[in-house]
Amino acid sequence: MAPRRKKVYEGKAKILYEGTEPGTLIQYFKDDATAFNAQKRATIEGKGVLNNRLSEFFMNGLTNIGVPNHFIRRINMREQLIRQVEIIPLEVIVRNFAAGSLSKRLGLEEGTLLPRPIVEYSYKNDELGDPMVSEEYVIAFGWATQQDLDDIISLALRVNDFLSGVFYGAGIKLIDFKIEIGRVWDNDFMRLIVADEISPDSCRLWDVKTGQKLDKDVFRRDLGNLTDAYTEVARRLGLMPANTTSLKPTAIN
Repeated sequence: MAPRRKKVYEGKAKILYEGTEPGTLIQYFKDDATAFNAQKRATIEGKGVLNNRLSEFFMNGLTNIGVPNHFIRRINMREQLIRQVEIIPLEVIVRNFAAGSLSKRLGLEEGTLLPRPIVEYSYKNDELGDPMVSEEYVIAFGWATQQDLDDIISLALRVNDFLSGVFYGAGIKLIDFKIEIGRVWDNDFMRLIVADEISPDSCRLWDVKTGQKLDKDVFRRDLGNLTDAYTEVARRLGLMPANTTSLKPTAIN
């Protein structure tokens, strides 16, 4: 019988356990889907398997272009070994096109191309609904320094360039996405790296030609089967057989 692992943290879509090596964690992807600050909930069979594989794909791609991140290796269909970080309590949002809350705030039609990629922040706090905050708040409350924010913006825009290109090559438009950033220490030297996950849970993805949504908005807005949408993303990126129409767990290695 395998020993019980110590749970470090459980969020809406993932569980973190103590890692098998010092300074590591095991990130487990659940099938749970939530929206509207967890007011809408469901269990979507296969979602965790897909997000584990997709996040591995994107994190490895970032590593290959020199963008530091927490990913070490995938362990199995639902788990990956990651580097333990000190998470900065911000969601870093990059927007290329107007959608969601930005469209509501500014009265912009969804899909409107923005003048340039816009980086904004929300304070990670479920009870408060992850409120949007300015750089002034971030610095005043000590969540990050001005130098940190400069580095965060640089990381976020590099991730945006990479993801936009990868998705566009697969016929998908990257509307916006969010990432989290963590601090790691190499001896006395602190640096910032990309953490959490990159998946259709954390991105808005539209088909370039039709505008079909291939992300969690499918669940938010009751637009169809979420697993089918995520499977289509994985198929277009070459992570599943071309004739795949729905997820079979054995299809992802």
